[in-house]
Amino acid sequence: MKIVAVIEDDPSMRTSVARVLHASGYTCETYESAEDYLDRLAASKANSVLIDIHLGGLSGIELCKRLKVSSRAFNVILMTGIDIEANEEKAIKAGCSAYLHKPFSAHSLIDAIEKQESR
Repeated sequence: MKIVAVIEDDPSMRTSVARVLHASGYTCETYESAEDYLDRLAASKANSVLIDIHLGGLSGIELCKRLKVSSRAFNVILMTGIDIEANEEKAIKAGCSAYLHKPFSAHSLIDAIEKQESR
């Protein structure tokens, strides 16, 4: 089963991404913050995680770092609506497998997920 966790503080973006994932055959878990996701991490079945960089509280980059040192293997995709080159560099150093600029196409999102799943 293909399951993706979406961590996004903007409700409309969270809903839009979930719709795209469902339409593409994915099951989607949604979370409004990094802390919300970490609180429920043990119950999560997702192996791909789509995280907004700019969240209230713990940032997407910090969450990515935590997931990369955990005992589970995660495909972490970071997304942002703020185009700052330094953030992209930090995201890559944190271990993300893809970096998406909002707004991104459904094809870009699915491609980022499937490239890692096929490895």
